Amino acid sequence: MSAPQSRVTFASLTPNNIGTVRKLNSVLFPIKYSEKFYNDILQLEVEDFCKLVYYNDIPVGTICCRLETNGDETRLYLMTMGVLAPYRSRKLGSQSLELILAAAATQTKPKINKIYLHVQVSNEGAKKFYERHGFIEVDVHKDYYKKIVPHDAWVLEKAFQ
Repeated sequence: MSAPQSRVTFASLTPNNIGTVRKLNSVLFPIKYSEKFYNDILQLEVEDFCKLVYYNDIPVGTICCRLETNGDETRLYLMTMGVLAPYRSRKLGSQSLELILAAAATQTKPKINKIYLHVQVSNEGAKKFYERHGFIEVDVHKDYYKKIVPHDAWVLEKAFQ
């Protein structure tokens, strides 16, 4: 008999599962997110870009983005993406990112021109991960992180055709 296939599923964020997102964020990230952050990721317009990641029905990660419109350009800002340590190296991050990129590439109202994010300059692994997915470094944001060291962040972006 072959081993059972592991199942990766994604759930839209709702008031019922936002507590799970809060718990995961508190473990995954060195910063505390505001109430506004949690209210914003529940908005309908970002439903395709904010997901809970499940591995065999266990919540193990999150990905949260916001839309930013400036004139006729709409960008998707990838605010947070993380997977619990025991579940890394199982392609969950790649699958999560690919889901978001596919949704962004096909959305027409508004059309998303690019996606961008910040990576702490000490996090080479994350930078390489995003570069493997077609992101390029476009800037270094000095003193982006106020409460964690190093304070600087790379700005990485990927344009959509």
